[in-house]
Amino acid sequence: MKLYQLCGADSEVCFSPYAWRAKLCLLHKGLTFEEVPVRFLEKDKIAHVAPQTIPVLDDGDTSIVDSFAIAEYLETNYPEPDLFGGPVASVQARFLNVWLDQTLVIGMVQLILMDIYQCLDPENKSYFRETREKRFGCSLEEMMEGRDEKRERFRKSLNPMRAILAKSPYLSGTSPRWFDYAVFGTFMWPHVVSPYALLAEDDSLYDWRERMFGLFGGEARRAKQAF
Repeated sequence: MKLYQLCGADSEVCFSPYAWRAKLCLLHKGLTFEEVPVRFLEKDKIAHVAPQTIPVLDDGDTSIVDSFAIAEYLETNYPEPDLFGGPVASVQARFLNVWLDQTLVIGMVQLILMDIYQCLDPENKSYFRETREKRFGCSLEEMMEGRDEKRERFRKSLNPMRAILAKSPYLSGTSPRWFDYAVFGTFMWPHVVSPYALLAEDDSLYDWRERMFGLFGGEARRAKQAF
């Protein structure tokens, strides 16, 4: 197996939240895989798939694009240990996947966009600035204005997850499953590229994140940071 991950100027700094989601699912399944770092402009490394987006999982002659598609593929082809928590949970995960992208990802990107930019090499910086400023309709610097106020709104948007953690140690209940990996994988994005603290230390999500860092022998905690 090969998992293609997005990286910065330092190929060991892999920061894609979606690639982290896929990686955590692979670790949950106990599978052995090789990690292949890919910079924004190194599309030739994933020329064998369409669309050419990260993450990509190669399993022999089969290639899967998209973190949720990878999770579904793993659950079908490597059913033990269970990833979603049953057929109903698997269907509900589709909704949660959309909710995460519209709440967690959009909320985070407004806080760390410039930090992502800073971890890239000059050529990829130019590409990143051009494409992201076109996407968001403003400069990277303008996106970072009012960051502390945006952080407060972002923190409030996470209250549904705090309500879950008030009754269980993990978002999936007594043990971590796909939803935990999807949320935590997204939090690995700022953890790897930004020194800016998104969570307060007295937040139940902060404690949950610490528990997640300890999984799989502390694999996520050992991730190299850009700063």
